[in-house]
Amino acid sequence: MTIKIAIIGSGPTGIYTLHGLVASPRPLDITVFESEADPGKGTPYHPDINDQAMLANIASIELPPIYETLVTWLRRQPDAELERMNVTRSAIAERAFYPRIVLGEFFQDQFRQCVIEGRKAGHVIEIKALHRVDDIDLHASDIAVKATGPDGEKQYAFDHVVMATGHDWPETTETRPGYFMSPWPAPVLKTIPPGRVGILGTSLSAIDALISVATAHGAFYLDAAGSLEYFPSPGSEAFTAALMSRKGVLPEADFYCPYPYLPLSICTPEAVDALVASGRGDLLDPIFDLFRAELLAADPAYAGRIGLGMLTVETLAPAYFADREAADAFVWAAANLAEAEKNELEQRTIGWRYAILRMHEVIARAVPHFNEDDLKRFHKHFKTVFIDDYATVPHQSIRRLLALRRAGKLEVLRLGRDSDIDNESVARGAVVIFDGRKEVFDSFIDATGQHTLSARDIPFPSLVNRGFVRKATTPVSSVLIDMPDEPATVRTGGVDLDDAFRPKFEAPVTRRLYCVSIAFLLHKLPFIQGITSAHELGGVVSSAILRDIGGERSDGIIEFGVNAA
Repeated sequence: MTIKIAIIGSGPTGIYTLHGLVASPRPLDITVFESEADPGKGTPYHPDINDQAMLANIASIELPPIYETLVTWLRRQPDAELERMNVTRSAIAERAFYPRIVLGEFFQDQFRQCVIEGRKAGHVIEIKALHRVDDIDLHASDIAVKATGPDGEKQYAFDHVVMATGHDWPETTETRPGYFMSPWPAPVLKTIPPGRVGILGTSLSAIDALISVATAHGAFYLDAAGSLEYFPSPGSEAFTAALMSRKGVLPEADFYCPYPYLPLSICTPEAVDALVASGRGDLLDPIFDLFRAELLAADPAYAGRIGLGMLTVETLAPAYFADREAADAFVWAAANLAEAEKNELEQRTIGWRYAILRMHEVIARAVPHFNEDDLKRFHKHFKTVFIDDYATVPHQSIRRLLALRRAGKLEVLRLGRDSDIDNESVARGAVVIFDGRKEVFDSFIDATGQHTLSARDIPFPSLVNRGFVRKATTPVSSVLIDMPDEPATVRTGGVDLDDAFRPKFEAPVTRRLYCVSIAFLLHKLPFIQGITSAHELGGVVSSAILRDIGGERSDGIIEFGVNAA
């Protein structure tokens, strides 16, 4: 009997899953559900969601190919198509960054090739566009899926179901007049009138939101010296903006480094795995020791400058950010951009930046095994250093920020640890209170990105109501020997999944449901946002399904988060 598989979502994770499945020598019956009209683009790269000016923060060289690389695909596009996507042929390069919608076009093309090649190989593949999945229920031998499409609501039955629904954004963005809970869909931001705009966040998402509003009220242009400048449109002179965050620092420019990553020498996968295998309850501090040793070996001068030898998990981030917090945000950004451009030209790698970048994926291996206290310490203190290091932004994004600053249109606010955002006492926008100041904004955008969701947020009521999804468990910090009835674990958030991303439960029903929706994984896999993670997730799940089909066990340990190099 033909195995029936459903993939819910046709973004990058769904596409990489499909690509893995069509490699099966056994014919499969695969159905892909997509709520949008044009499957294959994915929400982060869809033209209805993103502004043309929004840039992806993954270079071509880092994007895992499906049937071809992004650069190869771009180079075979006709001139008219490149012009439509605002891509200059001479600028196509492995380390270049492109608008988000370009990646959407690339993924849709690769998705179509997956379908074509899969059907050639004997698989039955059905694409159900404009179909929103309303519910999933687990039975003894199959999985029921209820979906609503143009022809109304229908019920389907599958052997395997993959939840690849990607990011979770609010359906209604403008929840109060002038107050936007998300920077997406970007076209909505174009309706913001000229005035003072506050943007919560300083990451690329916040920068993209800023650029969407800025290009609605003006234009960027190159002056006679080749410098990028900004000029407001007539009638939009009142437009100004403020990016804000607790630290009040801007992200750094993308830095040059060898790719694929060179192997680490001290903080290696083997070293981290050995600590996990030791069974000790306090993993974070010995892992931090590995981190310090690797960083010292990679860049002794930097280690000395921040006093690395005396730092702890709790004091690393303050030392890491100290110089940037003490400097003017735009002065630092200009200097950092100049350094990054020079290093790229000379192909020079900054040791400490590269070491931290490579270590984030290795240390992530241990996070699912942290006890309750270590998990809290990791999220509160340690994680931010890795995120800042790998969440660098395209050089063009920094140039745009500096252009807006020179035009007198942009400031950066440092909110500190104690701030309040009030959107109820004003008719429009919001008031931000911090450090004894009160800043009033005519419009306000929360651009802090995808937040972690938990089991109760799963959008399929049967899974929640029947207890098939529950919060992830974490070992307690200590279990008293003289209290054997004390629970050894606590539920801390996210969704409780096994190594193949299947929900854990005891009910006598099929376990062939796979949850690879980003928002529900961030609690235990804090660095999975991005296309490389989508590639790994799709590979893990498709491999697990194919092993199951082949009659092999699929509940063994599947490695995740390890760089291919």
